[in-house]
Amino acid sequence: MGGKWKGLILFWLADGPLRFGELRRAVEGISERMLILQLRELESRGLVHREVHEQVPPKVEYSLTDFGRSLTEAITPLGEWGEEHMERLEATR
Repeated sequence: MGGKWKGLILFWLADGPLRFGELRRAVEGISERMLILQLRELESRGLVHREVHEQVPPKVEYSLTDFGRSLTEAITPLGEWGEEHMERLEATR
């Protein structure tokens, strides 16, 4: 679960399924290539589910699995701590 982006991806998916474009807009600063790589890794580890809707144009949605939801429940307090101490954290950069 290392890396800069995975936690943010899980955070945005915690509210419900998102299409690729929606997720890319939500995770500010991530490139399309990096988002694809991160989603593939999260999917291979069983944290994210990728659902392809057979239509034209194709529609792909990403959502958390039960395993992914359990991880977000575990890391939510860490995110809350970060938000609470954001000013101090930014000052140390």
